[in-house]
Amino acid sequence: MSKNGSYVGQAVQALVLGSTSPRRRELVQLLGLRIPVCFEASDADESIPPGLAPAEAAQRLALNKAAGVRDRLGAEAAGTVIVGADTIVVLDGDILGKPRDAAEARRMLGMLQGRSHEVITGVTVLDGTSGESKTAAGITRVVMKPLDADRIARYVATGEPLDKAGAYGIQGLAAGFVERIEGCYFNVVGLPLSLLGDLLAEFGVETI
Repeated sequence: MSKNGSYVGQAVQALVLGSTSPRRRELVQLLGLRIPVCFEASDADESIPPGLAPAEAAQRLALNKAAGVRDRLGAEAAGTVIVGADTIVVLDGDILGKPRDAAEARRMLGMLQGRSHEVITGVTVLDGTSGESKTAAGITRVVMKPLDADRIARYVATGEPLDKAGAYGIQGLAAGFVERIEGCYFNVVGLPLSLLGDLLAEFGVETI
């Protein structure tokens, strides 16, 4: 690491996004990276460790994902930076992850409707050569409109909520559910681009 806190070592040749999420794949392309971007699923444990504050939990999950991708790539990780990200929804201090089924999705949305909550995305950038990493979290406050049970049921029946933290996607059919946000929109979608750009800069990766 240099004196100014930036990581200096082998030139970065590619970025690996440790995610199968089509939303994150689309978002990372908006950074205008000058190096190739590739995608690798992470098989890291996504269970939330007990006793961690929500922001710490999101960051731990992001780090686990990035480290899992580096382990999977092995020697092929050299010359890359690996990005791991994980998004959680927090209501009254309780973490809402992805619903296990439609019933849990309806329950989550019933809790969120008409109230404000936080969306936290942990982001890790990991040097595939050295294993050095930087992790941070983006936090956005979301206020959701009041929703009746029928509207919630219609949304859940589309299947969209089942792979999303908090059982909704602001960029999808639930766009009309959100009254307002305070903070980064992209953080709610699943990848806070401004924060990620800052972390990448510490590893010498330039963005537009």
